[in-house]
Amino acid sequence: MSTAHDAPRPASADAPVAPVAPASHDTGTPPALLDFMLQGWAPRADGGWQPVKHAAAHRARRDALSRRFPGETLVVPTGHEQVRANDTHFRFRPGSDFFWLTGCHEADNVLVLEPTADGGHRSVLYAEPAHRDSAAFFTDRKKGELWVGARLGLEGSLASFGVDACRPLADLDATLAAADPRRRALRGFAPAVDATRAEANAERDTELATWLSEARLVKDVGEIEELRLSIDATKKGFDDVILTLRTAPTERWVEGIFGLRARVEGNDVGYGTIAACGSHACVLHWTRNDGALTPGELLLLDAGVEGHQLYTADITRTLPVSGRFTAPQRRIYELVWRAQQAAFAAVRPGNDFLAPNRAAMVVLAEGLHALGILQVTPEEALRDDRQLYKRWTLHNVSHMLGIDVHDCAKARQESYKFGKLEVGMVLTIEPGLYFQPDDATVAAEYRGIGIRIEDDVVVTADGHENLSAHIPTDADAVEAWIADVWAKRA
Repeated sequence: MSTAHDAPRPASADAPVAPVAPASHDTGTPPALLDFMLQGWAPRADGGWQPVKHAAAHRARRDALSRRFPGETLVVPTGHEQVRANDTHFRFRPGSDFFWLTGCHEADNVLVLEPTADGGHRSVLYAEPAHRDSAAFFTDRKKGELWVGARLGLEGSLASFGVDACRPLADLDATLAAADPRRRALRGFAPAVDATRAEANAERDTELATWLSEARLVKDVGEIEELRLSIDATKKGFDDVILTLRTAPTERWVEGIFGLRARVEGNDVGYGTIAACGSHACVLHWTRNDGALTPGELLLLDAGVEGHQLYTADITRTLPVSGRFTAPQRRIYELVWRAQQAAFAAVRPGNDFLAPNRAAMVVLAEGLHALGILQVTPEEALRDDRQLYKRWTLHNVSHMLGIDVHDCAKARQESYKFGKLEVGMVLTIEPGLYFQPDDATVAAEYRGIGIRIEDDVVVTADGHENLSAHIPTDADAVEAWIADVWAKRA
């Protein structure tokens, strides 16, 4: 229920009084149709809204944000739909920080924490009213209920998200005009909000964005459970791909098969699926996915389901298209696997974030030297002023994971890259080796092989838990996994 001091105003007070301008291919809206459409609607059965999942956690996060910036107005928009082509839009996904604070999926909304006399804050969500008192509900292709479905409106949002108040989005400009000009705002999501920010506010706004990223570094129990759900769904997506591996003609087919599972099990894919066969796997972020699936080659599948609460898995498996590794493929695969095991052992609280990376790189450098690929000693190759092993690996083995696939990206380096691992942090462990098809420093039998193995781990009090351990990784287990899925199909 809405509070008395913020009862939603009648929708007509905020709604446009005329139809939205038609598209170029539309006919007009004659007055008779307008009058007819605004009449004869039964009372809406509003009410019965339930708090969103993890509502208490969202409130606790808002309270923590309030304590960090006492007495200051804080503005966190979610963003808007983005144009894909002319008047069609990409599917909307809420801004990560906004969702972390509210649990709200709707576009255009803005969360404002208004300071109170006691030094705390009142959380106010500015949202679109839901109503049928204006022509917009049937003339507005972008927001009209007959076009895109009903919105929660003010009362529904109040009940669902547990904020202190909801106000019409149309009131936001006046609120910002009256607010302390030294307020802080999360930039880059709402041009209208950004337009109110002076250059003098840049440092203060950066501090807000940094705090939000760093507050998200440690996951609570609910967040880890959401990641488990996303990882389980991702396992099903990998099974789906394996099921069609012998008949799938192209990488695009693989992308589509996995994408179907992502939409069935969750919100979407968490990032652009990498379905890279053969030498395409040597392109680290191969998302064109326009190549053929060739028997005898490897398929590097880097994909993750983004769950309904927006937490995403990030898993990579390198699969032999024919079901079995060739001898050269297996040698490189097992080297990468050993590097991953070394990295796992370095994931424990108090260790440097980069400790798993250092452990993996030692194994890779020693293995490359043993194979005759690395011509200098591993010790020389690993020196900070040399790093010669990176010719065949390029990337580090970890990044934070959560609502974003590369989570907490605005955290300071001293809290992230050069920080310490803490209980509740979730990160990837993903070593890889990539031998370009034209790399003359590599024996011909290895050229064109690209292998990455990636799992998602949470730091625990006694070390770590591999949240994706049920998705096979060692070479024998991968072959057995493929054979088992194929046998079930038969």
